[in-house]
Amino acid sequence: MMIHIPGVLTPEQVRESVRLLTQADWADGKATAGFQSSLAKDNLQLPHDSPQGRHIAAMIEQALRRHPLFISAALPARIYPKLFNAYAGGQSFATHVDNAIRYFPDGSDSIRTDISVTLFLCGPDDYDGGELIVEDTYGTHAVKLPAGDMILYPASSLHRVSPVTRGTRLCAFFWIQSLLRDARQRALLFDLDTAIQETGHALGHGHATVVRLTGVYHNLLREWATP
Repeated sequence: MMIHIPGVLTPEQVRESVRLLTQADWADGKATAGFQSSLAKDNLQLPHDSPQGRHIAAMIEQALRRHPLFISAALPARIYPKLFNAYAGGQSFATHVDNAIRYFPDGSDSIRTDISVTLFLCGPDDYDGGELIVEDTYGTHAVKLPAGDMILYPASSLHRVSPVTRGTRLCAFFWIQSLLRDARQRALLFDLDTAIQETGHALGHGHATVVRLTGVYHNLLREWATP
């Protein structure tokens, strides 16, 4: 399931993020890749202790906590610290699968990567190429979103970033361990939650049908969720 989350960051927050990233000291992206990914990866990445990265990460974290579509789609249990990358001058990331387990940069913890996340920090007119290409059972999907928008997609999927032939592609990326390990269960609960919200708007959120459906949602979540 791929889900587009619009407007995670405001235009003002995007401009601030780009300003900070242009002042940052970047490193070779291979430094944080696994063995297989390092063979495919050609980009720049902020070190995990970058002060600019930490400032933008805190801004993103605050925005995610108040974004109901993100919460409904991801049902996050744990979120990996935000990372930032840049592609320019023909750089790309060839087809790969993300590591199943990611260890925190400071060694304090690890997560199971259920969901991969890319948050675009520049608009599609700012660069040529640079599409995020995701392969799943329904085909191949090219993603290039407005600045401030985010895409969620299964970490188990094959994906790549096409070469950037003009300009610079700036993004934040990270992974989520969901309360629901099973992607099919997440999709079912997301569809149910969406239907509940639509029914609530039509009938009123206190309507008996909405209340019963909400109960079904939470009982399924209680049945399927893992810490």
